[in-house]
Amino acid sequence: MTPLHRHNPAELSPPTGFSHAVTATGTRLVFLAGQTSLDRDGKVVGETLPEQFETALANLLAALRHAGGSPADLARVTVYATDVADYRRHAHELGRIWRRLAGRDYPAMAVIGVVRLWDDQARVELDGFAVLD
Repeated sequence: MTPLHRHNPAELSPPTGFSHAVTATGTRLVFLAGQTSLDRDGKVVGETLPEQFETALANLLAALRHAGGSPADLARVTVYATDVADYRRHAHELGRIWRRLAGRDYPAMAVIGVVRLWDDQARVELDGFAVLD
């Protein structure tokens, strides 16, 4: 049984690609550092937002797996985007990437517009936390 329960009340707008609330009853928390589209050599890869999002999400999930978790254990993810309008334009494609890599157990999420990220070339960064049994 998963330690997470997703809540999407009927009186709120239907969630698309996120859950309105997530309750956790697990015993281990995993705090995931912000991940961009850095490769093993510390270089930003990908020119487009979708390319960078895919690598950043893969990096986040690799850290989670190393800590003993899986995508279904994600309770919260925050996406920091340098161009929110570009993020919205690619929302359907980003959703397909998310479902392919992480499935349909959506965490509580937020997208935050930022002026820039640590690496000038980075367009998106993801961080979050997971709850494990």
